[in-house]
Amino acid sequence: PRFAQQPDGAASVSVLPPYHGLCPPQVTSNGSIGRDTPAETQPQNAPPQPAPNAWQVIKGVLFRIFIIWAISSWFRRGPAPQDQAGPGGAPRVASRNLFPKDTLMNLHVYISEHEHFTDFNATSALFWEQHDLVYGDWTSGENSDGCYEHFAELDIPQSVQQNGSIYIHVYFTKSGFHPDPRQKALYRRLATVHMSRMINKYKRRRFQKTKNLLTGETEADPEMIKRAEDYGPVEVISHWHPNITINIVDDHTPWVKGSVPPPLDQYVKFDAVSGDYYPIIYFNDYWNLQKDYYPINESLASLPLRVSFCPLSLWRWQLYAAQSTKSPWNFLGDELYEQSDEEQDSVKVALLETNPYLLALTIIVSIVHSVFEFLAFKNDIQFWNSRQSLEGLSVRSVFFGVFQSFVVLLYILDNETNFVVQVSVFIGVLIDLWKITKVMDVRLDREHRVAGIFPRLSFKDKSTYIESSTKVYDDMAFRYLSWILFPLLGCYAIYSLLYLEHKGWYSWVLSMLYGFLLTFGFITMTPQLFINYKLKSVAHLPWRMLTYKALNTFIDDLFAFVIKMGLGPALASHVVFFIYLYQRWIYRVDPTRVNEFGMSGEDPTAAIPVAEVPTAAGALTPEPAPTTTTATREEASTSLPAKPTQGASSASEPQEAPPKPAEDKKKD
Repeated sequence: PRFAQQPDGAASVSVLPPYHGLCPPQVTSNGSIGRDTPAETQPQNAPPQPAPNAWQVIKGVLFRIFIIWAISSWFRRGPAPQDQAGPGGAPRVASRNLFPKDTLMNLHVYISEHEHFTDFNATSALFWEQHDLVYGDWTSGENSDGCYEHFAELDIPQSVQQNGSIYIHVYFTKSGFHPDPRQKALYRRLATVHMSRMINKYKRRRFQKTKNLLTGETEADPEMIKRAEDYGPVEVISHWHPNITINIVDDHTPWVKGSVPPPLDQYVKFDAVSGDYYPIIYFNDYWNLQKDYYPINESLASLPLRVSFCPLSLWRWQLYAAQSTKSPWNFLGDELYEQSDEEQDSVKVALLETNPYLLALTIIVSIVHSVFEFLAFKNDIQFWNSRQSLEGLSVRSVFFGVFQSFVVLLYILDNETNFVVQVSVFIGVLIDLWKITKVMDVRLDREHRVAGIFPRLSFKDKSTYIESSTKVYDDMAFRYLSWILFPLLGCYAIYSLLYLEHKGWYSWVLSMLYGFLLTFGFITMTPQLFINYKLKSVAHLPWRMLTYKALNTFIDDLFAFVIKMGLGPALASHVVFFIYLYQRWIYRVDPTRVNEFGMSGEDPTAAIPVAEVPTAAGALTPEPAPTTTTATREEASTSLPAKPTQGASSASEPQEAPPKPAEDKKKD
């Protein structure tokens, strides 16, 4: 997560991977390794695991799509559909628009402090009146686009200055009629359509009382400190935007009551008597950016308001209606919507200010980004779920990744981010904890209990990690790494304590660790580089996952130029990935090496076992074994330590010495 302070004091959060998408602190693999595994666990003649066919992959993807669709449908499930039959059992007929095409209309706009408007005789309440508008006219107006606008300064009532509400009431009547129901001669119910809305917007302003922990001083505004003491850390303040657009949808679809699809059913209003529907009035404020809202207080004497009227096509109205409809997560509270509005501002700015060709390219690349992210996640989980040997992998990086995830989780909890961000980070922590069970033998020790009640968790290194030289190189890499990390951490902690403000010592520890990991977290990817260098091999790395995440890093950099977002340690991540590529180039693939399934890339006919051929006398004599070159035999002896078979050892060939333990290799 990255945080940016907004003008109203609310913390805006956008979720990005802490390591900018290149690779996590731990480096996984799904390839073969350069050393043989013990014969007890990995027989050399074991057949390779069959790869899933195309149908299995397609079936799995379709199943996941079905699950996502089912969950989304359940959240978006609306009320039960109404009966399509009429009172006598006959089917309902299609309705029509009460305002036919080219109907002459009058527009009446009133501004009031009351949600329900009745004071039609008050001249101060009438904001705008426009006569002889043509329903469905797209050529009139100043710009020949069917649009009209009116601007005026509104006097602010005292109640509105004190955080009250203000409403706009819009009436469309057929020419010759009036919206006031008390004028019996001029009012017709079927000739009047009405819509109201609150035009001020309430936003939460959060104040976090921070100070320098050493001096006790703060740079916060004294007035803000006083308001925080009076109203608490969260204050709801009325905000104002000077623009609003009134759209009347040019639609004559024969809608059937009870069959209008959501979210359009929220706007199509049917007359209870005639069964026809009224013209659709839509208040369009989609392009009002959150940064343009400003608070209403007693220092303001008037409010500017520009009201525009424009016709709107059906398909554009559907787009706006879909965007303005609340998501199925409405049970999470209004704070989620405030956060969603702030995040949508960046998208709106990109749509308004970005070159159309670059914007189209960005949309395409964003789709590719999502696909790559899913593939990287799938390959990572699939690798750890099926991994049998840990040779060549940094186990300590896995534990360091768990520590980083916990720091991020505690940091966002301390900064009170929205619920969706907290859930996503919590799921990431659970996945990192699950990886620990794959790199170590975890069991419950019931003999040594915590406080004599709860079983103690016991962690033990796996045999494939201890018996190889990976553990020695992993310890060595983190020892060298600590010589760099600890001085940097100390310097950053001193800087944070001297020059930054915090809520308390606990917040200082979390913000210091989070800022340090966000800045220097790429360094934790270097132990895997050191292990690759020592082993002179990269065959154990998951190149698919690394490639997907590296491509996502470049895509994130593209978004950084289009949408306002932080670059993070992207350059350092690129450097690390290019080092991985360099190691892949210098450490070429050796086809004679045997992977974790006991298979190699050599010609399978070269590994035919000795066969017994019956002689004419009925005795069994061994068939001569195929000859091999001296170079091939020497290469196999260096890369694959042979283990003598039981009952078939030859006296002429010397026995291979058992592999040295890790401590002896460390001494060597």
